[in-house]
Amino acid sequence: MSSTQPDVTVHPEPQPVRSRRILVLGATSGIAEAVCRIWATRGDSLFLVARNEDKLAAVSADMRTRGAAYVDSAVADLDDTAIHAELLAHAINSLAGLDIVFLALGVLGDQTKAEHSFSEAAQILHTNFVAPVSLLTWLGNYCAQRHSGTLAVLSSVAGERGRKSNYVYGSSKAGLTAFVDGLRNRIDREGVRVMTIKPGPVKTAMTSGMKGSEKFADVEAVAAALVKAIDGKTSKNGKTNGPDIVYVPGIWRIIMAVIRSIPERIFKKLNL
Repeated sequence: MSSTQPDVTVHPEPQPVRSRRILVLGATSGIAEAVCRIWATRGDSLFLVARNEDKLAAVSADMRTRGAAYVDSAVADLDDTAIHAELLAHAINSLAGLDIVFLALGVLGDQTKAEHSFSEAAQILHTNFVAPVSLLTWLGNYCAQRHSGTLAVLSSVAGERGRKSNYVYGSSKAGLTAFVDGLRNRIDREGVRVMTIKPGPVKTAMTSGMKGSEKFADVEAVAAALVKAIDGKTSKNGKTNGPDIVYVPGIWRIIMAVIRSIPERIFKKLNL
């Protein structure tokens, strides 16, 4: 009698997807909140930071209801760079590690006031550039030391060329984009993804008073595109690969290429 055993194909049990540990800075912004809803629904772990206590509490409760594996939060004014190191260390300890940072800190500010008041312009520049630089310096070094992590930074297409309608805001985003470019060049080789996200106008509470806001991009569609880009693809060696620079909606890559190509002698006469 043959002792040969039947050829049986054994299918390994599917491994559960680990809950990603995500730090969201500026968590009550319209785009950040929409992105968090997607992360919460699929069971990721979230640490949310914002300055408005009541709104942050409401967003945190919503994320728990939607199914987030874990939600913690901290009320903080991120303009205060002196608190950044302690705050970030606390957030990472709370999450028991760090996989993704979504930095959505920013204000539009008042362009008209900023044209006549340096203090107004300085505040926009501080919130949109100086404070993020402080946060990203700490986070970049933390991730580089561990050779892992994704830093996804919300900049703007407004930073690609100064326009009279929003050049103070635009210049703050231009500075942030350049800083993120350099940070990526320094720590990508250490196994850290650094993403620059450049949305066009998006329909949120921040833009509701702007002319033509009804035609702005839908925030839910923008959030879905961002989550897909941040997820990227995991290679065989376990490294996550994905785009370095993301325009949302994608048409803005073409629009901004056209705007950048306009000669200055013509551009300075346009009402943009």
